[in-house]
Order: sequence, then C-alpha cells, then structure tokens
Amino acid sequence: MPPRGGFVHPALFYASDEEYLRVLVPFLTDGLALGHPVAAAVPGERLALLREALGDAAADVLLIDMEVEGRNPGRIIPGVLRRFADSHPEGHVRIVGEPVWAGRSDVEYPACAQHEALINLAFAGRDVSIVCPYDTSALDERALTDALATHPEVWEGSLRYDSGHYAPDDVVGRYNRALDVPADAALLSVATTADLRGARRFATAEADRLGLSAERTARVALVVTELMTNSLRHTGAGCRLAVWRDRDHVVCGVRDGGRLTDPLAGRRPAAPGQDGGRGLLVVNQLADLVRTHTSPDGTSVHAFLRLTD
Repeated sequence: MPPRGGFVHPALFYASDEEYLRVLVPFLTDGLALGHPVAAAVPGERLALLREALGDAAADVLLIDMEVEGRNPGRIIPGVLRRFADSHPEGHVRIVGEPVWAGRSDVEYPACAQHEALINLAFAGRDVSIVCPYDTSALDERALTDALATHPEVWEGSLRYDSGHYAPDDVVGRYNRALDVPADAALLSVATTADLRGARRFATAEADRLGLSAERTARVALVVTELMTNSLRHTGAGCRLAVWRDRDHVVCGVRDGGRLTDPLAGRRPAAPGQDGGRGLLVVNQLADLVRTHTSPDGTSVHAFLRLTD
C-alpha cells in the first residue's frame, strides 16, 4: 500500500534482510516512479544492502551513511531530514531514516529516542514520508516499545496499522535525563562575556590533557563558546563549565539557571540571512553527541567529542 499524502511517519519492524528489502526497495522505487525525491539515511551495512538491491535505481536515490551523518542524533533533523526535504519544497518527498541500531550506546540512546519523537513536531503539516526501520532481531524491548510511542503507525511485513501507544511528548519528557558530572571533572564558573576567552583556554587545555586530538580540541573551543554565550545571553546570569573524559570521549558541559522551553532548539536549519540563534545548531554540528536536560532548576547541555575520528 503506497503512502498517503501529507506527513507519514511509520516505524518499520523487520527481522531479516529479506524483510528489510521487501518493504524498503518498493517504497523507494515506487517513489522514483511517481517522480518523488527519494533518500535513504541508514547505517553503513544497511546502506550497502540497499544499494545492491536497488541496482541501477540507486543512482537516483540519495544514499547517506547514518553512522556518519547521524552519529549525533541532534544533527539528523536539520542536517539530514530537513536538508533533503527543504531542498524539494514542491510535491511529496520520501525518506528512509534509521537512527536506532544495536550499536548505539546507553548514553546515546536517550538522544535517539527524543529525536524520533521530535520528527513529528518538526514535520507536522509537511508533505513528507519518513520511514524508520527497527531491527526486531537485534534491538532490545525498550527501543521497540519506544518506537510505538514515537511513530503514529507501524509497518510490519504486509501489515500497516496505527500504533495504539503513540505518545511522542511522553518520550521527550521521559528521556529528559540529567547526566552526572564526575567528581574529577574540571570546573570553571563563568560570570560575564569577559570570562569567555579564559574559559576557552581552560577547556582546550583540559581537552588536550585528556587526549583529544588537535583538530577536535579546536572544536572544543567553538562548542564551549557557543554554549556559554547562549547561557549568558538567555539567562542574564552566569554558568558553570565542566570538562571531563568519559571512556573514548571528552565531555564539555555547561549548566545555567534558565529553562529551555523549545524542544526543537538546535534542530532547525538556519534561515538565509538569520542573525543569531545558531548556537545549539552549531554545537549539534560539531559534537558527536549532545545530551540536554532542562528543569525548573536550570538547564545543562553536554557535548561529547570522540578522542579521534
């Protein structure tokens, strides 16, 4: 059954390569036959599988390695989905997006679940189909249960049915989780914009000491500048910078007393000529993972950067 018009956002449950291809290849090739722009952003192994199965038609599908472009789930809506859909403003657009796979870590997963929930808000009213595959043979029960809450419908084999558990706002709230700052984290208080230069030196020196590569240490300077500037601009008060190592990442976190009320902050592409408002968007582009926690007591944003590419 071909997707209807308007916004369509199903979770595709599959348990084998055959089931994966049986649904997605026709979804993509039927879209091409109808003249729809078509893209597939899936993990590398799945990308190779789709490319081979599509044959000559693969040349007409934008194929994106989600493990690269979607490593940070906060980057997917602006940098993958909106970038493709916005470049084709006329007519229906078809996208396969697979941001949840068995290799995602427990630290990454909350950001993945929130991303899937926020697609519904980001594309409400758009003429777009975004199919999100879930490997039922490899993912745990948590991921499959959350998929029912973040997708209004489910595709499973030849079945198409509405999810009886659709509640994306609940998922956004459930994974609004704080990260513990370890006791050995390097801490610095930032009171005004006059402190930013010293804070950048502090953060980059810590990142270098913790083993971050030189190129990625330069990213740290940009990330902490954007985060601290955001805090100072929007709260009118100071913030606290924390830097530490978490296994194969360096983490830069900024906490302030404000409350982030826009769930799509940092997930909207910048408008042409937009002046300001790019801080969290830039952080999402630079970091390998961004975890945000907001409450009446304040907001923390933590950016993770891998030690090496």
